[in-house]
Amino acid sequence: MKTEKIFSAGIDIGTSTTKMVVSSFLLKNVAGVTHVPRIEIIEKTVLHQSPIIKTPFVNHDMIDMEQIEQFIFQQYELAQISPTAISTGAIIITGESATKENASEVVHAIADTAGHFLVATAGPDLEGIIAAKGAGTVQLSKNTGKVIANIDIGGGTANIAVMQFGEVIGTCTLHVGGRLIEFHHGKILSISPPIKKLMENWPNPLQLGDSADDARVVLLIQEMVCFLAKTLSGQEIDAEHPLLLGHLPNWQKPVEAIVFSGGVASCIYHDDCSQRQYNDIGEKLASMLLQHEQLQTFLWLQPQETARATVTGAGMQTTEISGATIQVDADVLPLKNVPVFNCHMNSASKAFDHMVKTAVERADALFSIEDNHSPFALYFSELPYLSFQDVHTLCEAILQHLGTRSSKDIPIIIVIQSDYAKVIGQTIQALNSTVPILCIDQIKVETGDYIDIGEVLPSGVVPVVVKTLAFHSK
Repeated sequence: MKTEKIFSAGIDIGTSTTKMVVSSFLLKNVAGVTHVPRIEIIEKTVLHQSPIIKTPFVNHDMIDMEQIEQFIFQQYELAQISPTAISTGAIIITGESATKENASEVVHAIADTAGHFLVATAGPDLEGIIAAKGAGTVQLSKNTGKVIANIDIGGGTANIAVMQFGEVIGTCTLHVGGRLIEFHHGKILSISPPIKKLMENWPNPLQLGDSADDARVVLLIQEMVCFLAKTLSGQEIDAEHPLLLGHLPNWQKPVEAIVFSGGVASCIYHDDCSQRQYNDIGEKLASMLLQHEQLQTFLWLQPQETARATVTGAGMQTTEISGATIQVDADVLPLKNVPVFNCHMNSASKAFDHMVKTAVERADALFSIEDNHSPFALYFSELPYLSFQDVHTLCEAILQHLGTRSSKDIPIIIVIQSDYAKVIGQTIQALNSTVPILCIDQIKVETGDYIDIGEVLPSGVVPVVVKTLAFHSK
């Protein structure tokens, strides 16, 4: 029962700030001598937390990659860890930074030099889920059973992830953030495009050079907070509203409790704005959130992290073995960094076509980039007892919604916690022998996790690495 130590790094390049965390994890085989190996993390330690710096830009459209790399390698020196020792982790470009011209170049260049990374340019929905994990809100929802909304407010956006019992049940992103209006020497230096659009119907909109103390600045912040409150309260909102980024709220249950994370949250809890001195509306936004009457109707819960919520989602790696009851196409292995989407299987209903169709559409919205399909794994949770006919119906639904887009580069990947993988995989291949399929079981994952699937071993099993997010408690 030997142990093994691995090192992980998390880097978050956000609209306002950039930060980094280096951690160590102790892994151990917790299975008995005669059992299939099962590696779990038995201890985790944060070795180094970087200072929170302002994200460096060459100009409005370009991230300063040289300064970012210099900062990262300086943190490795302070942590006394070599980049070559890093075996897992995440580089996440969030908020407005993800829209910059060289965003993709930055994450890939850093990944090539700063260790073995899970590279994820988080879209706003995925970013919201990552922040909720780092803030500890996912665990709070498990412990309380309440429907909790984590609102991660950074410089450019408020990313909302709603969860219950540890499962994400909906997301939404708003143009609500601390740097949507910036000041310089008491005057307005910049106004973001969504705010300009919001003011189009104003008789006298704000202009560059107006006073930072102009009453209209307060009116704008009030409008942001009211829109956030309406969103959380389930009130109907306009799909074309200038402050809505992407889709409408898609959770079905009323929110009971709220948790704030992100840079603005450091001003909300304990009145600590020491990490946010950026000459913008962040402090006033935090103050109005605290005072808003409608927001006070929710239960307010404390996060484990505020400004560092996203970055403390550095990679946590656990290796599992899936075998005996699996069906895999060896030609497409190994696969790395496959995102997972949880397809909830309602045991009271067997409307498989609708459930698979909905899951595929939502997964595509999360993981595809500019309408280019990316591979993802569907995780069938809470799968009910299946008759032979049920298996056939489910497999037809899988082929209907995933088969036409499949290829060697994008195989059908199914993950199941129970022992149905072989029968489902074999049935899919019987229905269509040309479709590459990976169907594995005895693996527990969640939306927001990533998996690596290794090559088939001589024993017939495959190693599966689940990359999820580590939490750091203060």
